[in-house]
Amino acid sequence: MHSGTTINGVCRLSDRGLIRARGPEAASFLQGQLTNDVLTLGVGTARLAGFCSAKGRLQASFVIWKAVSDEYLLTCPASIFAPTLKRLSMFVLRAKCKLSDAADEIELYGVAGAPAQAWLEGMTAWHTRQRGAATVIALPDAAGLGRCLVAVAAGSELDVAGAPTMSLDTWHWLEVQSGIVTIEAQTVDRFVPQMVNFELVGGIDFQKGCYPGQEVVARSQYRGTTRRRTFLFDCETTPQAGQDVFIAGDAGEAAGTVANGAPRPDGKGGSALVEVRLAALASDDLRLGSTSGPRLRRAELGYRVPLEAEPAT
Repeated sequence: MHSGTTINGVCRLSDRGLIRARGPEAASFLQGQLTNDVLTLGVGTARLAGFCSAKGRLQASFVIWKAVSDEYLLTCPASIFAPTLKRLSMFVLRAKCKLSDAADEIELYGVAGAPAQAWLEGMTAWHTRQRGAATVIALPDAAGLGRCLVAVAAGSELDVAGAPTMSLDTWHWLEVQSGIVTIEAQTVDRFVPQMVNFELVGGIDFQKGCYPGQEVVARSQYRGTTRRRTFLFDCETTPQAGQDVFIAGDAGEAAGTVANGAPRPDGKGGSALVEVRLAALASDDLRLGSTSGPRLRRAELGYRVPLEAEPAT
């Protein structure tokens, strides 16, 4: 897929924010706010989770892990960090939980390809472990490559044995290839979780208790009302989050929205995760930005997406 381009290195994730949730009621507070189960999240595991509005629209998506007893770390794009922290803080009320910005204390790195293998030995996706002063979070593979998120104290040396530096654009391309949508500033309040395949990639626990928007999310699942899904596409240009997608020659409303986009490492255009009406896939001629814009060429995701609304069994 990357046409011989070597993807191999370490990237400082300077575009990520980091929330610390600390206190004896941190787990129960987060349990009542996020789409995934936090109460059973122990040291050694991480999860994908969404934060929804009362109408079930995603305001943010997180990778969350338990740092130590009564302390959790949640990372999201810096572009939505401040409003997300503010909105979450509004719900703390009397809960014994303090939310704070941890980005000045902890730095995040993305590691992929050969340098990731030593860090990931014996690990499977969404597990964590300590390696010296670093916390290693195993992420799902992307484009056939192992990946991990590494959290270290600010100013610490990251032991990567001379691994090459990888660009943020390349890391973002791998994120797109993983099929896991990240909510960005341009897509806040645009998607119900199932529209971006969140239940297919482990971002929703339907057995946990209530959270904002839970009734909408559950109704979409159990009534089979999801008629929009997210798929992977390549394009001769680089799609941008929030761009509309149209059916060629159809003057009607947009058929979908770019959730995430990134340039390809081989320099041949870009790739994108695009949320689209299932009925629009039949045209096989989706265009970026306008009905005559660059064509989007469907690529293969690493998991199956239902091509029609399917009620849960």
